[in-house]
Amino acid sequence: MSSLQALCSGLPLRPLPENRGRWPGVPHAPVRTPGLSPAEEQLALRNALRYFPPDIQELLAPEFAQELRLYGHIYMYRFCPDMEMRAYPVEQYPCRTRAAAAIMHMVMNNLDPAVAQFPQELVTYGGNGQVFSNWAQFWLTMTYLAQMTEEQTLVMYSGHPLGLFPSSPGAPRLVISNGMVIPNYSSRTEYEKLFAMGVTMYGQMTAGSYCYIGPQGIVHGTVLTVLNAGRRYLGVQDLAGKVFVSSGLGGMSGAQAKAAVIVGCIGVVAEVDRAALMKRHEQGWLMEVTDSLDGCIERLREARKRKEVLSLGYHGNVVDLWERLVYELDMTGELLVDLGSDQTSCHNPFNGGYYPVQLSFAEAQSLMASDPVAFKCLVQESLRRHVAAINRLAKENFFFWDYGNAFLLEAQRAGADVGKVGANKTEFRYPSYVQHIMGDIFSQGFGPFRWVCTSGDPQDLAVTDQLATSVLEEAIAGGVDPAVKLQYMDNIRWVREAAKHRLVVGSQARILYSDQKGRVAIAVAFNQAIARGEIKAPVVLSRDHHDVSGTDSPFRETSNIHDGSAFCADMAVQNFVGDAFRGATWVALHNGGGVGWGEVINGGFGLVLDGTLEAEQKAKMVLSWDVSNGVARRCWSGNQKAHETICRTMEEIRGLVVTLPHEVADERVLQQALRP
Repeated sequence: MSSLQALCSGLPLRPLPENRGRWPGVPHAPVRTPGLSPAEEQLALRNALRYFPPDIQELLAPEFAQELRLYGHIYMYRFCPDMEMRAYPVEQYPCRTRAAAAIMHMVMNNLDPAVAQFPQELVTYGGNGQVFSNWAQFWLTMTYLAQMTEEQTLVMYSGHPLGLFPSSPGAPRLVISNGMVIPNYSSRTEYEKLFAMGVTMYGQMTAGSYCYIGPQGIVHGTVLTVLNAGRRYLGVQDLAGKVFVSSGLGGMSGAQAKAAVIVGCIGVVAEVDRAALMKRHEQGWLMEVTDSLDGCIERLREARKRKEVLSLGYHGNVVDLWERLVYELDMTGELLVDLGSDQTSCHNPFNGGYYPVQLSFAEAQSLMASDPVAFKCLVQESLRRHVAAINRLAKENFFFWDYGNAFLLEAQRAGADVGKVGANKTEFRYPSYVQHIMGDIFSQGFGPFRWVCTSGDPQDLAVTDQLATSVLEEAIAGGVDPAVKLQYMDNIRWVREAAKHRLVVGSQARILYSDQKGRVAIAVAFNQAIARGEIKAPVVLSRDHHDVSGTDSPFRETSNIHDGSAFCADMAVQNFVGDAFRGATWVALHNGGGVGWGEVINGGFGLVLDGTLEAEQKAKMVLSWDVSNGVARRCWSGNQKAHETICRTMEEIRGLVVTLPHEVADERVLQQALRP
């Protein structure tokens, strides 16, 4: 059995650990089909062996070659640590700096089997969101973090620890880049090859930046999304008796069941993978499960009539469920669903992210590996059927939105009827949740702010919950804009419900949506509580990359940018750089995340609060920039809400001066100037 001390002592080479291969009884990533040439296979093997001295390479070479042939990637299963992988209390890590220990806490949380989707393949969520590319990288990273001083920075190239480099105490201790492939080569086909060769990695958003906090993060986002969808589409504040249908109970999508209960509606979620479904049921996130489509419809009807709060997992394909809802509508005239979305990993549709309705789960996994072309055809046919059923229901009083997983984008590519007359190239028949539901929130500077109590003590989390709600209540009492007040009230409710519903999986973490003023005030309150000893250990501040400033994604976060810049990534890159020199403990910049490889650039940060005045100053600088950047960009694109928000912020923050746009007062000016 390994120990934390052993994990931080370099690769275990003498003796080598036993090769136990893939563990039984845990979920594993689908077999990848990178299509490497013989020369590329040799390069992949050479790249893996360079982590090991020559006298060991002869033993490892055939083993790694077999992994490449069997699974399409060299994970180095032999080096998967033989110890409980979880976020240990920060003081237990053998480090020279508090920052390094906090980073280790976050890394190990991302690989905790209770948190990670495919822990042995180092995938945290989303089907292919890697923490590292292989286990050698994990061991080396832990070793470097243990050695690091306050005058060094660890540099990570797509999972590979390049090394420790001299820097300054004010510099980030860790700088991460994932998937930074030259744009003309950033295709799915090239990605599969580059990942198999071990030279790039898809870090999703918070998998490769070590900031994932389990499905709680997406529970919160889904709660706000469904609440606001009810307000916008159904005109109701109370969702009792309303039915929300979706799919997916994996690392991120598993949040939908719990979110339905928190908002008080009936949530029916389809999942093809029984292991994923039962994991959520055993965690208490899913109230009931059924294998029967007839039983599912009967239970839905009953709950709807009684206005029960229910989360029901259907073990089957969501296309069957949607088509059955159409059948019930056509046969009985009864519309059994009010709201709908999709949270399959459709950013990765041909490698396990979307399972076609024509095949069983096992049949799909087999065909995916044996005949990728045939599998792709079935996926695209299934997507067309999926959309056809939704289109029929949408003729009634039913509302569907894209949850930013590239569902409508992939459906369009499959030839499904998702077009919208007069739309630009980022718009479809159904809106993205960012466009219609979350867009105004981002424009006001609200986004998924989060923190982790590195003591691992639930009591510390309870203290932070109380501090955060008190800060927001004080802000409301002091007078805020009505729209801001509504968001604060929703988030106060959220924190109280989160504690009640036992949402912690893995590290002692919490998330809430807050604006710039709220984030800064909460950070200061936490830091002062640490200084007073009310919180026993440092707190890591972070956020989802899916935030006000963190992500340029034309089909999701920036889908409501209408000045032509939705496909430009200046905001996310500037955010990464700005966070780094303003005091973030670590920063990350990624290609891909959410909607898929080549479709988005996004970044994130971690900031360690340790009770010092220096930490407080860093938090003020980082958090102010981290929100203002995106609000200013949205203001420049012509968003009125963002314009109002940034003007208020300029009055409050010394040194903030933003270029404000002037509207074209008379459209005839444009027409006359462009007349032939």
